[in-house]
Amino acid sequence: MEYVYAALILHETDEEINEDNLTGVLDAAGVDVEESRVKALVAALEDVDVEEAIETAAAVPAAGGSAAGGSTETADEAEEADADEAEEADADADEEDDEDDDGGEGLGELFG
Repeated sequence: MEYVYAALILHETDEEINEDNLTGVLDAAGVDVEESRVKALVAALEDVDVEEAIETAAAVPAAGGSAAGGSTETADEAEEADADEAEEADADADEEDDEDDDGGEGLGELFG
């Protein structure tokens, strides 16, 4: 995350986002810089309008809407879906436990 923050600092100060500048900011912050991550970030931001990306990110609701998660379900619906999934997982686990118990009894009878 500190790499992205460093790029945002460079953008805010109207400095070019390049490997040298990014490395300089990270070094000044005391970050152990990985060259491959710096190169990857610079390459990823090459054709990105950072100002537009910031404005777009600020427009997305914090709770996550269709733009953020690709889903339009409400928080209550999401909680209900999570609860249903948890119940299904518990039921599946109970069934597996029952199956394991049945198999164990048969083996116990074989070996006395």
